[in-house]
Amino acid sequence: MKTMMNVQQKFLSYKNCPGSAMLRIMVLLSAVLTFGVLLFLILHIVVQGLPHISLSTFAWNYTTENASVTPAIINTLVITLLSLCFAAPLGIFSAIYLVEYAGKKSRFVEIIRITTVTLAGIPSIIYGLFGMLFFVVSCGLGFSLLAGSLTLTIMILPLIIRTTEEALLAVPDIFREGSYGLGAGKLRTIFRIVLPAAVPGILAGIILSVGRIAGETAALVYTAGTVAQLPGSVMSSGRSLAIHMFTLANEGLYMEQAYATAVILLLFVVLINAFSYYLAKKFVYA
Repeated sequence: MKTMMNVQQKFLSYKNCPGSAMLRIMVLLSAVLTFGVLLFLILHIVVQGLPHISLSTFAWNYTTENASVTPAIINTLVITLLSLCFAAPLGIFSAIYLVEYAGKKSRFVEIIRITTVTLAGIPSIIYGLFGMLFFVVSCGLGFSLLAGSLTLTIMILPLIIRTTEEALLAVPDIFREGSYGLGAGKLRTIFRIVLPAAVPGILAGIILSVGRIAGETAALVYTAGTVAQLPGSVMSSGRSLAIHMFTLANEGLYMEQAYATAVILLLFVVLINAFSYYLAKKFVYA
């Protein structure tokens, strides 16, 4: 009975305001369309690539017969870890300074924010050319995983700064005031109260950064190179999963292996996101 009354009330409200019903339908269609496109892409990649994954796909050494992804997986992990090791501390500490120490109406802070937004919108190929000229040539690093990681560090730094800054701003001031009232200093308040409360937002920025690192090609082609072999060190040249997939598809002879690489890359990003989500829940409920 109550359900029927609620339905009648909603029908009358939509009848009196048809624009509201139209807006609700548009929002629902947008959500369904977005989910449908995402589901179609995932299913298409899985259907095309999963049948072509075999043991030879994960052979230790790359050859023209197996088109192994193992070197690319290891290179991707190395590049991702190096980039996050450089970018995460710099981005988080920069955001802490902007939120907790710099004046809210400071001209310097506004310049930094405008700069970070501008850097986030620069095409990745520009970063690649800069990385080649600066890290590869001027710094003498050559085509190496380290040069690629440093280039990606500059790319993802604005994203980590902005997301961390928003996460810190979302922490209520009453948390800080309560900590100060109990006699804690500013540094202890930041690291014991504010940062743990902002961890989910910070991890969200890191997750987005990992997705950008894993899918990057243009910047790494000019800095890390396209060598399809296992890295001997961070100074070795190597291709990531995205470059491996692009190279196979570009040659036109390994389309099946390219789709298989796409499935592995998709699984790689999903596992990273799941692990980050697990860490976020642990911090929230700790």
